[in-house]
Amino acid sequence: MTSLNFTQVDAFADAPFSGNPAAVIPLDAWLDDATLQAIAEENNLSETAFTVPTPDDPDADYELRWFTPTIEVKLCGHATLASGHVLIQGASVRFRTRHAGILTVTRDGEGYALSLPAWTMAPAPLPVLAAGLGGQPVESHWRDGGYSLFLFPDAASVRALTPDFAALKPLGDMMLIATAPGEDSDIVSRVFVPGGGVDEDPVTGSAHCLLTPFWAERLGKTQISAYQASTRGGRLGCTLAGDRVILTGGCRTVIEGRFFP
Repeated sequence: MTSLNFTQVDAFADAPFSGNPAAVIPLDAWLDDATLQAIAEENNLSETAFTVPTPDDPDADYELRWFTPTIEVKLCGHATLASGHVLIQGASVRFRTRHAGILTVTRDGEGYALSLPAWTMAPAPLPVLAAGLGGQPVESHWRDGGYSLFLFPDAASVRALTPDFAALKPLGDMMLIATAPGEDSDIVSRVFVPGGGVDEDPVTGSAHCLLTPFWAERLGKTQISAYQASTRGGRLGCTLAGDRVILTGGCRTVIEGRFFP
């Protein structure tokens, strides 16, 4: 029976049982999409990352794709960091993605630095999403592709949110980011993607593609400390570098084994 190497990694983790778990499954060649989706559903993690070597590509070492238990996503930060943790050999490893270009994971002390695109947003009234999210946001912002951001007055308001997932899920695959000034970090956030099969994501690298430029402008600085206040929690260093966001964090391997599709 064919079997696949399987590694489960806690990404953006600075302690055991923290950060965001991701499965990383290196492949020699792509399986059909239905099988990839079925594997991700079986894993039942927020993301399963699949990689295939690209020996003839001068710009990338691997092609990378990500699947939640229900859909393939266009960008996932924490599973990219986890993939780098599993596959890095030298100082860095480069991934070609189908929608987000080349993503690079580089060694950074005992952790890693991940280069992602910097995404800006525009103010927009989002009453239906705000109602489903709950609380009383003071601002709402939108980016095409299904990204929404809600600014709250303080971290306590973000921590107290109890979204109506039953109401949000039928609205489709979109990310809802709740954020506020932090307590022991510059910023705090929580991230919800109920229409994409993940009610609350533990730590979301892609959300910080939006959070970093948003807060860099407001705080007047390009280096920001961030905490995602999910049940597991996770800390990220965020740097705005032109049209890129550099996220730093640690990874911990928690499971290694074989997957039998």
